[in-house]
Amino acid sequence: MLSGIQVQHTAAAAEREPLIRPFGFKGNYLTELWQAVSRITSSNGHSATGLATQSVLYGDADLFAAHSEETGNERMFALTKEALSLLPGIPFNTPPDLLEKLLPQVIAAAGKITGKPGVHINFILNSLVSVDNAAWLLYARENNFRSFDEMVPAEYRQALSHRNSQIAVMFQVSYNMPVQDVVNAVKAGYFVIKIKTGYPGTQEEMLAFDSARLAEIHEAVKDLHTPHGPVRYTMDANGRYEAKDTLLRYLGHAQRIGAFDRILLYEEPFREEIREPVHDIGLRLAVDESVHSEADALQRLEQGYTALVLKGIAKTLSLSMRIARLAAERNVPCLCSDLTVNPVLVDWHKNLAARLSPFPGIGMGLMETNGDMNYTRWNTMKQYHPAAGSSWTEAEHGVFQLDRVFYERSGGIFDPLPHYDALFKHS
Repeated sequence: MLSGIQVQHTAAAAEREPLIRPFGFKGNYLTELWQAVSRITSSNGHSATGLATQSVLYGDADLFAAHSEETGNERMFALTKEALSLLPGIPFNTPPDLLEKLLPQVIAAAGKITGKPGVHINFILNSLVSVDNAAWLLYARENNFRSFDEMVPAEYRQALSHRNSQIAVMFQVSYNMPVQDVVNAVKAGYFVIKIKTGYPGTQEEMLAFDSARLAEIHEAVKDLHTPHGPVRYTMDANGRYEAKDTLLRYLGHAQRIGAFDRILLYEEPFREEIREPVHDIGLRLAVDESVHSEADALQRLEQGYTALVLKGIAKTLSLSMRIARLAAERNVPCLCSDLTVNPVLVDWHKNLAARLSPFPGIGMGLMETNGDMNYTRWNTMKQYHPAAGSSWTEAEHGVFQLDRVFYERSGGIFDPLPHYDALFKHS
């Protein structure tokens, strides 16, 4: 393996992609998402283009609320460009090695660029995704790796050694999605429905809306069956619940309406600072936003969480590999949640989900992708994918079917990206 990869030149670009309707979570709404593109070139002449979808609301909900949506995106993109400017001074052996060296410097710059001292670490990690993805592709080219499996460093391979032939897609239901859309999804074969909880307002207003929303969805789909059996639910509050009792009241409501036994897991119910034990909730709780390192993951597992959410498309593939290794060592299941990413990034994430142990209760991999229901120009964006039209790029009855070609081509992530590379023709 070559060592000491040296970046010589960097460039960045961004495209703004509007959403079909305001997309609600974390007590607020998005109307567009920026696609950040990083291009890096090594001293050996190899170049790589990395993509990211920016989500300021996911990264730091307080920063999002304090500014216009455009201003928040401008500041995250400025942080991406700052990170790229630092790369020529940081030789690296592997992308996780690079992230470890780069992150403290980007954290130091983030407060000044955003105007918010103590900006949330997820905002910073999200700003680094396109940089990290470009670093992975540059690392592969410098070492002549031609597949995702070859690219995975030896210390992470055991954790990513499975070959799922199927991945269940979590169909995401935002606050304002019509219930008929959920019914149509189930009739199309989707059998894992991810319900966004944590509605805007006070804790009581939130609980009232969340409870009513579950009731109307459950009533609409409870008697429908799919090729993979009855409908299962997951919930995601994105850390909006402030007390265990509030969640228990929600779950008590789920019991009363007959929905509780359908719940596969509940993602990140509580605010990040809540550290009390959750062993007594009686349900599999998964942790997402509050895991920014292996130490965070260990703390949450000790607290009683029993699943880890990997977000290579939100918090870097490098960090996700480290969390996946820790989870595998402790026999903790993982799933992959979305950030409403573009079609190319869906397959970056699919490469990760495909290699995790099957998720308990469904016997296959588990991931979320919701861009198709949220982007105005999704069909156009699909054409930017180098493997557009391949069978494994489209869910069939709510499931991605992964064949030999998917694994041979690594979901197309090593192929050229003419549309995104064209953004740098004047750089």
